[in-house]
This record gives sequence, structure tokens and C-alpha cells, in this order.
Amino acid sequence: MSIGISTACLYPMYTEQALEILLDQGFRLFEFFFNTISELAPDFIARLGKMMEKKGATLRSIHPFTSGFESYLLFSNYERRFEDGMRFYDRYFETAARLGAQIVVLHGDRSPEKSGLTENQYFDRFAQLAQRGRRYGVTLAQENVNLYRSADPQFIQRMRAYLGGEASFVLDLKQAVRAGFDPFTMYQAMGDRLVHIHVNDHREGQDCLLPGKGKMDFSRLKAYLEADGYRGDFIIEVYRKNFQEIRELTESYRYLSHIL
Repeated sequence: MSIGISTACLYPMYTEQALEILLDQGFRLFEFFFNTISELAPDFIARLGKMMEKKGATLRSIHPFTSGFESYLLFSNYERRFEDGMRFYDRYFETAARLGAQIVVLHGDRSPEKSGLTENQYFDRFAQLAQRGRRYGVTLAQENVNLYRSADPQFIQRMRAYLGGEASFVLDLKQAVRAGFDPFTMYQAMGDRLVHIHVNDHREGQDCLLPGKGKMDFSRLKAYLEADGYRGDFIIEVYRKNFQEIRELTESYRYLSHIL
């Protein structure tokens, strides 16, 4: 289990600038949060790849900038838009493959009332999109996200039961807390289909802090993961407002390194 960081921690800094700073801080494992369509251009992707290659860094995952529109693009009852949306997401899968990333993170649908899809229809759509990802050697992984269908551990549990080995999940600790659930309850819902973790901390009245600044029991989390044979990584993901100085990111990394 390795510890990395998301470029989203430095948003709204440009992605390449965030990468440069984080590389200089000693980080070598990343999730890229792409923020606009031009960042999927081949020359831009090549530039990021060269920056990582120069420092011996690895990209584990990418996060689409269209995550907030997935209800509309992928999970509405307008079938043609779903077909077009899948073709657009091929660009993310191709980008991930070019950069050596293994995972593309999905937020999914906000609510059945807006989308008009049943749960089984949602799960079937996920499976179709995941199949396209596998053509590129990339895993599509459903993240638990507050105010989305995936916020509820019972939804995640039903998705896992329905899809079996076709399901893959990203556990985001802060998103579970924000939705009013114990992160360990969400962890248990994902079970052996958990492939990736967005790691952060929390305490009363603050649902997103750097690891080590709150009350999250990381030793307990490690014990669970080791017992269950987790083979993924930990990606530090907070917002820029959650810390004052860049050095706090490296301090958080060192904190996690002593525990995980």
C-alpha cells in the first residue's frame, strides 16, 4: 500500500503547475484531477508524462472534470446521450492508458428522480462503461459521493451484489462523513471490490482535514485493509482551503507513512 496525492489539493492552480510543486515536495504517486477538455489533448498529456518520467513518478488514477455532469451525460433516460457520453469517456480511458494510470473515478448519478433510471439500469450502465474502460486496461471505479446515489452504503452494497466482479469502488473518507455515515460502514459495503482510497481526516464540525489533523482511526483502517488483502493505494485528497502551507502536505504524508 503506497501513499500518494491528488493534484486537486492545489486547485485552482493549473494541473501542470500543481504537479510540478508536488514533485518538488517529493511526492511520487499521483491522481490527476483534470479540470478542462484541453488538458486531455495529446501534447498536454505528453508534457505531464515527461514531467513524471523525469522524477520517476507514477500516476495511479485520473478524475474527470465532467464528474459533476455524469447524471446528465451518462445516467439520464435519453439513450443517445448515454451512447455519446460513453464515447467521450473513452478519452479519459485513453488518457489513463497513455499515462499508465489504472483507475478512472466515477461520481455517477445524483438521484433517480432526476435521471429516471432504476437502480438496475444504473448498474447496467456502469457495467457498459466499465467494459469500455477494460478495453484500455483501465478500471472504472464508483466513488461514494455526498448528495449522489453512491452516498448511501446500502446502495453501494446493492451495486456490489448486482455486479459482482464487475464492480469496483473508491472510498472517500470525507464524503462518507459529509453524508452522515461512518467511513467504516462505507468500507464494509464496498468489501473486496474496493480498489482505491481518497484519504483525509475529520473532527467535529470539520469534515475535510489533512490526515493527522482530526480523529480518523487510521490504525484501525490499516488493520481492516490488511485483513482483507487490500492491494490499492492511499491518495491524499483535500481542498486548498484545508491547509495553509504546502509543507503541511508533506507533513501529512509523513504522518501516514508511520501508520500505514
